[in-house]
Amino acid sequence: MAKAGADVVGLNCRFDVNTCLKTIKMMKDALEKEGLSPYLMVQPNGYLSPETEQTKNGWGILPEFPFALEPRQMTRFEVNHFVRAAFDLGVRYIGGCCGFEPHHIRAISEELSPERAGKLGEASKKHRPWGGAMKSDQSERAFMNGRDTREYWESVKPALGRPGFPDVQAKLFGQ
Repeated sequence: MAKAGADVVGLNCRFDVNTCLKTIKMMKDALEKEGLSPYLMVQPNGYLSPETEQTKNGWGILPEFPFALEPRQMTRFEVNHFVRAAFDLGVRYIGGCCGFEPHHIRAISEELSPERAGKLGEASKKHRPWGGAMKSDQSERAFMNGRDTREYWESVKPALGRPGFPDVQAKLFGQ
């Protein structure tokens, strides 16, 4: 497509963020080798499905498809990580397809706000990123202490079906 003059090339849906990032990296390397430099775009689906990476049909082969995918849905913080990795790869058109919700799109905007002169989308006025709203009066909410920082939320490992979660990781890869 780039050889034919496309200004933007990229990926949309079918696979999760990790597969899309690996594929975008391969695409970028091939484009550079050919001396081509179109803009890169990526809109993965919002469900984690590492077991579909080497398949042709992606998430459509999952037994949960299409009506029981919620346990696989990415958190807003996983979206932040994906967006930063995509941007660092040179992707400048970043979005989401099936499974992305409004809070995921807001996470894209918030993660890239430093590159956009601090500009945030309208919806970001409704809350403070990374649990910042929890900084106010926590005397009655001691159970939330420490949950008001980016560091806390970046270290959380959501349960059930998440790659890297200790209880399912070995089962996921047959170990």
